[in-house]
Amino acid sequence: MAKVYKKTSGNGSLCLYLGRRDFVDHVDSVDVVDGVLKIDPSGLNGRKVWVQLACAFRYGREDLDVIGVSFRKDIWIKHIQMYPPAASNPPNTPMQEALLKKAGDQGQPFTFEIPRHLPCSVSLQPAPEDTGKPCGVDYEVKAYIANEANNLDEKIEKKDTCRLIIRKIQYAPDKLAAGPKADINKQFITADKPVHLEASVEKELYYHGDPIPIKVKVNNETSKVVKKVKITIDQITDVVLYSADKYHKCVLNEEFGDQIDGNSTFEKEYRVTPLLANNKEKLGLALDGRLKDEDTNLASSTILRPDMDKQMQGILVSYKIKVTLMMGGGLLGSLTTSDIVAELPLVLMSPKPAGLISNLSRFYIK
Repeated sequence: MAKVYKKTSGNGSLCLYLGRRDFVDHVDSVDVVDGVLKIDPSGLNGRKVWVQLACAFRYGREDLDVIGVSFRKDIWIKHIQMYPPAASNPPNTPMQEALLKKAGDQGQPFTFEIPRHLPCSVSLQPAPEDTGKPCGVDYEVKAYIANEANNLDEKIEKKDTCRLIIRKIQYAPDKLAAGPKADINKQFITADKPVHLEASVEKELYYHGDPIPIKVKVNNETSKVVKKVKITIDQITDVVLYSADKYHKCVLNEEFGDQIDGNSTFEKEYRVTPLLANNKEKLGLALDGRLKDEDTNLASSTILRPDMDKQMQGILVSYKIKVTLMMGGGLLGSLTTSDIVAELPLVLMSPKPAGLISNLSRFYIK
């Protein structure tokens, strides 16, 4: 095993072990969360030990919770009593067998099954001065000492807990759908014939960090001149859990000085790459869930099965490409001329690691 993730409680009685922190949503199933909890009974003072897995939507900093208003909503939560053992465990996974060798005789295995309908991990980019956990959807494995699993009147000391953030992620499907195409005819008041714009991409899905080739064809049958070609990519973040807010953030904006004269044709392929590195200062930009200060990327597009409840997803993420022909003004300026815009849907995801089986192709966004 390459790496073990370990977190010990402040009192030293509990030690949480995980062999990985990324768990893959294959659509038909989700990887089980298999870990080990090391328990020292000498410091329990008659109390019990629990481990829980929670999926929560956080929409405000924890340090703002000063008037009894919660800025966290649990989407799903499950508890397992670890000590004294309350139920028999399923057979150990190979991961648990390896972790038990690390934990020793006091190690106890636990297994959680994440329901298929829960969202993937996503966070909203905080302001530079913000501290604590960012807004978004996250998953947390937490072990703690308490008399009851979830008694709101029972105060659990921080020293009696240990926790690790994990991620639920999806990878791009094996089979990629053909890319979309947009055809726009724009008629101007002062011209008998239109300007025709065709924009297309080879496939609808691209990997984070890969260039996106966009083919642009123009048939300008007017006397007007296209001064520039502009390409933008917008991220649309739909917060559906608590207020149905929708945010549009431009993650790429590039202008190209290609001039298209009147009564002429034009064809060119532009290559653009939306990157988080170029959008570090944009507050509220949706990112793939991150672990501590590890680097991440723009949020992956949300893949929905037909039977999924959108409310349960918390945050839905999608992308849109816009190709704009920036027109030069005529004799009457902007009164007779306006830009021509074609829009294309875009899906951004991470590539599937070698050897990993994915069933996403059947539910791929068309």
